[in-house]
Amino acid sequence: MNIALIAHDAKKKLMQNFCIAYRGILSKNDLYATGTTGRLVEEVTNLSIHKYLAGHLGGAQQLGAAIEHNEIDLVIFLRDPLTVKSHEPDISNIMSLCDMHNIPVATNLASAELLLKSLDRGDFEWREMYK
Repeated sequence: MNIALIAHDAKKKLMQNFCIAYRGILSKNDLYATGTTGRLVEEVTNLSIHKYLAGHLGGAQQLGAAIEHNEIDLVIFLRDPLTVKSHEPDISNIMSLCDMHNIPVATNLASAELLLKSLDRGDFEWREMYK
């Protein structure tokens, strides 16, 4: 499965800790991330991550294009709901694309854990029919 990792600045440390905790599951999949998040996760986990540009520099758009081309199976997007982002339209676009293309998306730690545990159980085999 292709998993996308995105985290707002205030959630990057949480993403690192999450990826450390779930390294075993993540290592069995192909990982994609916006630039800074990908670099920070790689540093603490040694996981191999395909990195797009930083989110605000076009990485969110690159990820959106991958979603549109059905190249992503799951998105973990740890959002900071308390801070307004200048690139909010890109963020909304990712959420809309996930809805349009039936791609599961987690926006907080609780839903991210549920999706990864589900993936590990084999509950994502239905994604193969979309490919």
